[in-house]
Amino acid sequence: MSGKRNNSRNVFAYIIRRLLYSIPVLLAASFLIFTMVSALGDPLYILKMNPLSSKETIEHIAKVHHLHDSIPVRYVYWLRDVFTQGFGSSLFVDRPIWKDLVRVIPHTLQLVLSAEIVALMIGVGIGIYSSIRQYSLFDYAATTFSFLGFAMPVFWLALMLQIAFTNLFLSTHVRIFYTSGLSSVPTPHGIHFLYDRAQHLAIPVMTLAVLSIAQYSRYMRASMLDVINSDYVRTARAKGVPERQVILRHVVRNALIPIVTVASLNIGALLGGAIITETVFSLDGIGFYFFQKLQAADLYAVMAYLVVTSIIIIVFNLIADILYGYLDPRIRYD
Repeated sequence: MSGKRNNSRNVFAYIIRRLLYSIPVLLAASFLIFTMVSALGDPLYILKMNPLSSKETIEHIAKVHHLHDSIPVRYVYWLRDVFTQGFGSSLFVDRPIWKDLVRVIPHTLQLVLSAEIVALMIGVGIGIYSSIRQYSLFDYAATTFSFLGFAMPVFWLALMLQIAFTNLFLSTHVRIFYTSGLSSVPTPHGIHFLYDRAQHLAIPVMTLAVLSIAQYSRYMRASMLDVINSDYVRTARAKGVPERQVILRHVVRNALIPIVTVASLNIGALLGGAIITETVFSLDGIGFYFFQKLQAADLYAVMAYLVVTSIIIIVFNLIADILYGYLDPRIRYD
C-alpha cells in the first residue's frame, strides 16, 4: 500500500513539474508566434482598403489594440488580455474571443477525439493481425492500403466523400450521413440529438482517421515484429504459456509504447487536418474559426487559436508520458 501511495505522489509531483516547465515554453512559443503573425503586415489593411471605413474608426481600433506600439509592447498588452479578458476581443468586432472559443472547441474535440479513437482501434488492430500473419495476403493488402492512406490528401478525400454521399442521397433519397453542418436537431440533448450528431460527424471522422489508420497500422506492425522475436517472448512460449496470452500480455502491451508516442504527436496533425475538414464540411469548430479569422486578418483571434491548440498538444503529451508508466513498469517518476 505504501508503495502505491508513494508512486501516486510521484506521479502527481511529476505532473506539477511538467506543467510548471510548460509555462515558460508556452510563453516563448506565444511570443514567437505573435511576432511572426504581426510581421505579416498591417492587420488593418483590409479595413483601410474599404471605402466605407472612416479614418476615425480605423484610428479607434488601432488605439484600442495598441497597433501603433512596437511588437513587444503589443505582446505585453495581448498577454494581459489573455489573463484578464479571456483573450480580449476580435480586431474588427467588439466581441469577446473567449465566447467564440467556448462554442467551437467542444465541436473540434468531438471530431478529433472520435477520429483518434477510430484510428487507434482500426490501425492497432490491423497492425497486430498483420504482424501475426506476416507476409500473408492480409499483410500485403494492409501494406498497400496504408501506402494509399499516406498518399491521400485530406482535402481531396473530404471532397470525394462529400460528393459520393451527396450523389447517393440524390439518387436514393436515403439519408445515411450528412455532408455539411453539425446538427439538424433544434434541441441539443436526447438520443435523437446524439444520433443526429453522429450522422453529421461520420464523414469528417472518416476523413481525418484515414491517414492516422495508415500510420498506426505500420507503426504497430513494426513494433510487434520487434517485440515478438524478443528473448522474454521465446521464454514465455518455452514455458508453455498459451499463444493468445503471449500475444496479449507480453507482446501487445510492450508494442503499444511507441504507439503512445505517435498518438500524442498525432493530435497536432489532427488539429491541423481539422482546419481543412471543418472548412470543407462547414463544421462550426475551432479549425473553421481559425480559417475565417485568418482570411479576415484578425490577429488576436488567430493568436487565440494558436495558443489553445498549443495547450491541447501539451496536455496530450503529458497524458502520453503518464501512460508510459502504466505500459512499462520500469518507468518511474522520481
